[in-house]
Amino acid sequence: MSSSHDHIRVWTATLFAAEEIPSAMVTFVSLLMFLQMRTPVWESTLLAALLFVPWVMKSWVRSYVRRAGHYRRFIQIDEALLTIALGTLAFTLPHGRMWTFACLLVVSLLCAWHELLARTYYERMLRPAEQESHRGIKILASQMAVVLTYGLLIMSVGVLQIYFRQKSASYSWSLGCYLVTGVLLLFTLLHIIILERPFSEDSMSANSVSGSLKAEYRVIERIRQRPMWWRDVLTLFLMLLPQSLMFYTRTIFFLDKSARGGLGCTLQEVGFAQGTIGVIAFLFGISAGLWLRNNLGEDKVRWPMTIALGLSPLLYLIMSYSHPDNLASLCIYTFQAQLLFGFGLNACLEYVRHISGERYRNTVYILYIPIISLCMIIPLALSGLILEHMDYRTYYLIDTLTAPLGWLIIRGIHNAQCIINNS
Repeated sequence: MSSSHDHIRVWTATLFAAEEIPSAMVTFVSLLMFLQMRTPVWESTLLAALLFVPWVMKSWVRSYVRRAGHYRRFIQIDEALLTIALGTLAFTLPHGRMWTFACLLVVSLLCAWHELLARTYYERMLRPAEQESHRGIKILASQMAVVLTYGLLIMSVGVLQIYFRQKSASYSWSLGCYLVTGVLLLFTLLHIIILERPFSEDSMSANSVSGSLKAEYRVIERIRQRPMWWRDVLTLFLMLLPQSLMFYTRTIFFLDKSARGGLGCTLQEVGFAQGTIGVIAFLFGISAGLWLRNNLGEDKVRWPMTIALGLSPLLYLIMSYSHPDNLASLCIYTFQAQLLFGFGLNACLEYVRHISGERYRNTVYILYIPIISLCMIIPLALSGLILEHMDYRTYYLIDTLTAPLGWLIIRGIHNAQCIINNS
C-alpha cells in the first residue's frame, strides 16, 4: 500500500510539474524574449498577449478530451510534441521574432491541452478522497516548477549573456531553451514508464471535435440566457484591469534604462525579484486568500480581496518616484505587489461561479482560466502601445486610478441590481 501511494505521489508531482514548465515560459518569459530580440515595446506586449488565446479557447475542446479516453497515451503524445516544439523554439530563436512567436503559440496550445488531459487523468485515476490527500503534492510541484522555470531560467540566461557577450541575446535564450527542452524530455521519458492505464480508458464512438464544439456552444448559450450575465463579465474586467495594465509593463519598467525612467535592472535581478520572490509571494497570496475565504466566507472577504487586487500598481507608482537602487528594495516592493495580486485574485472565483451558474457549478475550474484570460487579453495587448506614449510615472498613476474608478462602477452596478431585485 505504501509503495502504491509513493508511486501516485511521484507521477502526480511530475505530471503537474511538466505542465507548468512550458506554461511558465509562455506566460512570463516570452515577453523578455521579444524585448531582448529588439522587438518594439508595443509589438512585444501584443505578441505576448496573443499567446493567451489558446487558454481562452481551451474549454471548447473540453468535452472531446473528457470523452476521448486513452488519457495516458494522449498525455505522452502531448509531452513529446511539447518537447519537439521547445526544441524547435530553441533552434529558431536566432532567426527572428515571428518564428519565435509561432513556436511559442504552438507551445501555448499544447500546454492548454496538457492541462485538460492531466486534470482528467488525475480525476480518473484517483477517487475524490485520494485526490484530496494528494492535493498538497500536486500544488507544491506546480508551484515549484513555476518558481524554478521563471526564476532560474532568466537568471541562467543572464549569466550566459555575460559569458557570451560577443554573441546576440537570442543566442543565450536559445541555449536556455535547449536546457528546458532537455528537462521536459526527461519528464516525457519518465511518464512513458510510470503512468498507469486508467481503469476506464475506452474512447466513445460518438465522440468528435464538432460534437465537442456544439456541447460547449450550448453551455455558452445557456450562460448568455442567464439574466445579468454581462454584469459579472464586466465586474471581472474592471477588477483585473489594473493588473492587466501592469502585468507586462512592470518587466519593461525593471529593464528600461534609468535615463528613460526605468530601473535599469539586469536580467539576473529581474529573474530573482520577479521570477523567484515575486512568484513565491503570489503563491502565498493565493493560499492566504483561499484560507480566509473558506474560513470567513465569501461575503466577508469579497471587498478586501477586490481592493487588494487593485493596489499593486500603487507600489510600482511609488517605485517610479523613489527608484530603488538595490536588489533588497526591489524584492520588498515586488513581494508586496505580488502578494496583493495573489490574495485579490481569489475574489474572481465567485464571479466565475455566477457566470457558470448552479447547473454548471462543476465547470467553474474549467471556465476559470479561459474567462480570466479573456478579461485580461485586450489590456495586456494594448499596455505596450499606451506606455510608448507616456512616461512611467504617468502610466502607473493612470493604472493606479483605474482601480478606485472600477470599484465605484462595480458598486454602482451591484446597488442597481439590488434595487431591481427588491422592487
